[in-house]
Amino acid sequence: MRKPRDFDSELQALTEKAKQLKSRKVLQLGELVIATGADALDPETLTGALLGLVKSKDTKEREAWRASGAAFFQRQSRKAGGGISPDNSGNQASQGNDEPR
Repeated sequence: MRKPRDFDSELQALTEKAKQLKSRKVLQLGELVIATGADALDPETLTGALLGLVKSKDTKEREAWRASGAAFFQRQSRKAGGGISPDNSGNQASQGNDEPR
């Protein structure tokens, strides 16, 4: 006879995983704000800029912003040990550099 599934514990595990993912996303967004220097802006200005981006329908403008963002991450990945890691985890794990610091 098969053992019955414990749906409550599975649901609890999924809920905990969702909380961890949301927390990680919030942390990464904060790191992104700091890495770009946007933490120097007041919250109202930053919010207004983000709302303008979300509302923007101009595909050329959005593509220009995307290209600028991609260039930012490429610059960051070339710097030794600086900025946000390419996997967006925020961890500055060894990227092929096994030298002690």
